[in-house]
Amino acid sequence: MLFYDFEVFKYDWLVVVMDMTTRKTHVIINSPEELEALYKANIKEIWCGFNSRHYDQYILKAILCGFDPKKVNDYIIVRGNPGWKYSSLFKQFPLLNYDVMLGTDRGLKSFEGFMGNDIKESSVPFDIDRKLTEEEIAETVKYCKHDVSNTVQVFLKRTEEFNTMMYFIKHFNLPIDFISKTKAQLAAEILGGNRKGQDFHDEFDFPILDCLDLKKYRFIADWYKRPENHDYTRKQDKVMVAGVEHTFSWGGGHGARAKYSSSGIFLIIDVTAYYPSLQKKYHFGYRVMNHPENFEFIHDSNIEFKRKGDKKARQPFKIMDNAISGQMKQKQSSLYDPMSNNSICINGQLLLLDLVEHIEPYCELIQNNTDGIIVKIKDYDRDFDKLDDIVYEWEQRTGMKMDFDTFIGDIYQKDVNNYLLIDRETGAVKSKGGYVMKLNDLSYDLPIINRALVDYMIKGIPVEKTVNECDDLREFQLVSRISSKYTHILYGDKPIKEKCIRIFASKSNSDPGVKKVHATTKRAAKLQNSPEHCFIWNDDVKGVSVPDKLDREWYISFARKRLSDFGVM
Repeated sequence: MLFYDFEVFKYDWLVVVMDMTTRKTHVIINSPEELEALYKANIKEIWCGFNSRHYDQYILKAILCGFDPKKVNDYIIVRGNPGWKYSSLFKQFPLLNYDVMLGTDRGLKSFEGFMGNDIKESSVPFDIDRKLTEEEIAETVKYCKHDVSNTVQVFLKRTEEFNTMMYFIKHFNLPIDFISKTKAQLAAEILGGNRKGQDFHDEFDFPILDCLDLKKYRFIADWYKRPENHDYTRKQDKVMVAGVEHTFSWGGGHGARAKYSSSGIFLIIDVTAYYPSLQKKYHFGYRVMNHPENFEFIHDSNIEFKRKGDKKARQPFKIMDNAISGQMKQKQSSLYDPMSNNSICINGQLLLLDLVEHIEPYCELIQNNTDGIIVKIKDYDRDFDKLDDIVYEWEQRTGMKMDFDTFIGDIYQKDVNNYLLIDRETGAVKSKGGYVMKLNDLSYDLPIINRALVDYMIKGIPVEKTVNECDDLREFQLVSRISSKYTHILYGDKPIKEKCIRIFASKSNSDPGVKKVHATTKRAAKLQNSPEHCFIWNDDVKGVSVPDKLDREWYISFARKRLSDFGVM
C-alpha cells in the first residue's frame, strides 16, 4: 500500500509517495520517467490519498499521458470539472486508488488540527508565475511529506471504512479495482442497481402502510397525501404531540423537550436498524435492485451480529446497511428511487408516531427522533408491563423489532440531537450529540468543554475545577476552517494565509479576534464560537503546557452557557 500527494505549480510539479511495505519514501520532482517507473513497479498496489479520487489520481495519469499537469489541475480546481472528463486516455493507466477522504470530511487540515499536528501552510504560493527555486522546492517537499504522513494517520484512525470495502469486494468476488469506488458505488454494484437513466414519474405516489393505526394524529399522515404539500421545502411545524412540539418534514419527524433536565426512570425505545428493516419488510427500493438478496444478506447479518453482541463482525454490515437507503435520493446513483426513499422516511416517522400515540397515556414523552423515542415513567412496576405490551403489539403489527434500555437516574437534554442519560445504579451513560460525545482524534474540537459538561453532569464536578486544573493546551483548542465561500481569515485587521487555524481564548486585550471574509460581499464575519480576544497556535500543540495568557474564564463561561442549554444551572 502506497500513500501519495501531488503539488502542482505553473512550471513545476512534485509528488511524495510513502511505501508502507518497504517503509521507503519516494520524492519525484518534474520527472515523468521516474513517476512512470514507480507506477509500473506498483501497478498492483493500492494507492491512497486524501481527495485523490477527485484530484491526485488524475494528475498522476495526466503526467503519464504526457499532458501538462497544470492544465489538468486548473481544469479540476479552477474550472470545477471532474478529472475523468479531461481525456479518455486516462483509461490507459489503471490505478487502484483508495480515497481516505469521506464525503462528509471538511479537509485534511482540519484533521491535522484536531490531531494536534502542525497546520501551517507552505509559504510557497501555488499561483507563482515562474520556476521554483531550490529553497522553494525543499519547502514544498517538506509540506507535502507532512500531508502524506497525516493522511496515513487519518487512514489508521478509521480503518473500518477501508476494511468494509475490502470485506465486500472479497465476499462478492468483485474486482480489486472496486476499491477505487465510493461506498455508495460499491453498494449499488453489490445490489445490482438498475435505475440509471430511467424515470418512473412516481416520486410522490408512496403508500401509507395498512398497518398504520393512527387516530388522534391521523391528520399528520393525511398531510403527506395532499398534492399541494408535494414540495420538499414544505413541512408541518410546531405540531404538539404528547405535550412535545414536533416538526414533520419529508426527511423525517422529530420533537424534544428543549433545555430539559430531570431525574427518574427513563426508557430508550429504539427500532432495530429501522430504515433497512422497513426496506426489507416492505420491499422498498427492490425494483431498482437486480440482487435484493444481497441487500437481505447484508441486513440480516447486521441484525444477527448485533444480537450476538459481536461488534467487530457486525461493523462492515452495519456500515453498508446504513449506506443503502440514502442512495435512493441520489440522482447519480443506479439505486435512485425517490418514491421508495419517501416511502421509508414517511412511513418510518408515521409508525413511530403511531407508537407514541398508543403509549402517550402511560408515560411522559421526552423526545421522538427518526428511529426511537425516550420516555419517562412514574411507576415502573405499574407502567412498564403496559408499555411492554403496547410495544409488542406494535412489533407484531409492523414487523419491526425494538430494543429497550432502562435508565434509573438523570437526563440532560439540549434538543433532539444532544442529550446525556446517566444510570445512577449501574453507572451506564448514553450520550448523543457533539456537545457531550466522547471526542476522538478526528473530532477533537474544544474538548475541555465536552469534558467539563460530562464531568459536571455525571460526577458533579464544577466546571471551574475541570477547566482550572487542566494544563494541556490541546484540550482548549478550537480548530476553525473556512469554506470556499470565503477568501481568507483576518486576525484583527491582518490577513493570514492559512484557511485552517487553531485558536485559543486570550486574557490579553492586545490579542485581536478572528473573522472570515466573504468572497462575494467582502464582508467580514466572526468565526463561529471564537472568542473576542485570542491567540493562534498553528504549530504542533501536543504536549504543550497552558500559557499564562490563556483565558480560562472564557472556557468556564462557555461551559456554563452550554450547561444552561441542557437545562442545568
